[in-house]
Amino acid sequence: MKAFAIPVVLAAAAAGQAQAAEVAIATQGPVVELQVSQQVLGDPDKAMVGAGVTTRAMTAVEAMRLNATEMEKVLTRLRQLGIADEYVQTTGITLSPQYSYGPNNVQRFLGYDAANNVSVELRDLKKIGPVLDALVAAGANNLSGPVWGIVDDEPQKAQARAAAFKAAASQAADYARMSGYSGVRLLAVEEQLGYQQPVYNMMERAVPTAVALQASTPTRPGRVASQVTLTLKYELTR
Repeated sequence: MKAFAIPVVLAAAAAGQAQAAEVAIATQGPVVELQVSQQVLGDPDKAMVGAGVTTRAMTAVEAMRLNATEMEKVLTRLRQLGIADEYVQTTGITLSPQYSYGPNNVQRFLGYDAANNVSVELRDLKKIGPVLDALVAAGANNLSGPVWGIVDDEPQKAQARAAAFKAAASQAADYARMSGYSGVRLLAVEEQLGYQQPVYNMMERAVPTAVALQASTPTRPGRVASQVTLTLKYELTR
């Protein structure tokens, strides 16, 4: 059987940076390429919430001035709640004219809307509800989230990586047997890391927590899935 070359991407360290190098590997047998994804669940230990203020005024300058005043109250409240500035990030500032449309599509100017929003990382999950309530009391009228995550999910990714690698090897061996070959030879591995995604279990009962008992906004963290996707190439061998 005629040999042909398969490009393999390897990581090469040079001057402190990772560089891609192409290496040609000669093969005698056919090549199978597999893409396998595995997820491992973990308990979240952080949450991202969005908070902000939208204000309206008849002039752009006044809308921005009002917004700055109200947003400073929200930021001050975050500091009072013990949330360090490094966990608060501005995610968007917008200013736009607003109109209404009456009979005959007549346009009426309503003013300018100014909005300022921040993303807040919370490490104490029991405080999410009280924090959201406190921000609303401080003047926030835009809320979003929470988005759950794991501060360090490397252990979950390592488990997912091992499971994906094992599954791919098993699948490649199956292809070899079905094709009349006795084994496989690994040629290349590429990895893609997926974002942490919340996993919802609709059958799980919600257990009252201290947050809920205090009549604050209730939250349930559920579990978070860390995903690893591997693309592997195997040569089928005799």
